[in-house]
Amino acid sequence: MELFKPLNIQKESLVIDSENTEKVRCLIIGSGPAGYTAAIYAARANLKPLLYTGLQMGGQLTTTTEVDNFPGYPEGVTGPEMMDQLKAQAERFGAEIRFGIATAADFSEKVHKVTIDDNKIILADAVIIATGATAKYLGLESEQKYAGMGVSACATCDGFFYRGKDVAVVGGGDTAAEEATYLAGLCRKVYLIVRRNELRASKAMQERVMETDNIEVLWEHQTIELFGENGVEGATLVKKKGTPQEEIVSINIDGFFLAIGHTPNSDIFKKYLETDEVGYIKTIPGTSKTMVPGVFAAGDVQDPYYRQAVTAAGSGCMAAIDAERYLSEHK
Repeated sequence: MELFKPLNIQKESLVIDSENTEKVRCLIIGSGPAGYTAAIYAARANLKPLLYTGLQMGGQLTTTTEVDNFPGYPEGVTGPEMMDQLKAQAERFGAEIRFGIATAADFSEKVHKVTIDDNKIILADAVIIATGATAKYLGLESEQKYAGMGVSACATCDGFFYRGKDVAVVGGGDTAAEEATYLAGLCRKVYLIVRRNELRASKAMQERVMETDNIEVLWEHQTIELFGENGVEGATLVKKKGTPQEEIVSINIDGFFLAIGHTPNSDIFKKYLETDEVGYIKTIPGTSKTMVPGVFAAGDVQDPYYRQAVTAAGSGCMAAIDAERYLSEHK
């Protein structure tokens, strides 16, 4: 059985400009829990990894104020603080960390080529992709205003802080239904804001939503804006927008959860790696190996299911071990 579909890739000639080209054994792209953990393990294995952080140094976790569910922090920790600690740990073992964005990739040769900032070429024997995924937002100005102050894209991460409070979840698919039922076990009331007059979620998930007493589905509602003094205190919605029955309503909430999907940061790799229909990089089950020997993927860029800091860190460890074994076998 084929693990990957064959891709028709035309090999590109490898042009080396010595002034702007650098050769490394192990290149890591991305600086969230997956990237930094991969750097820690790769550095301890004497791979001398070079890590480029990407635009958001530290990844999505830097937008999270409190992290209470990462092992080893009994009193909790802020997202930026934890990322700073992971970065320092990686540097302690010799990982070189630079700010820069991967803008192109060429995996057609045994030595892999990645372009940084449209300018610098990095040649690497092994590449670990840990570029993460970006949560989709509605595009409201207030979403940015209340980031970390009531707006979240991860109920599992932040639901704990809203115990006994009223919250809203936006979305109509399986993710939204799952987030709503999860929050219902913590919160006093959960509004599920659905743009259509039906859920796109699977029948089983729809039944779970309908059978949960403290979930109220707001059919044919769209969020206009969020309001509050020092954080989210409510949301203004439009009901049946564009119809004669259009109506503006408000709900009082303490938390606003986006569950309309994530976009994996994988575009520059799609020519060479197989992805699913959303864009998540496919790996050989139980490993971090992609369809290209010497290229590995870790963290949210290959994980459409869990998307947790701890699972990202674990997959970063796997990627570094897989890379070390690959390099040992291909000296």
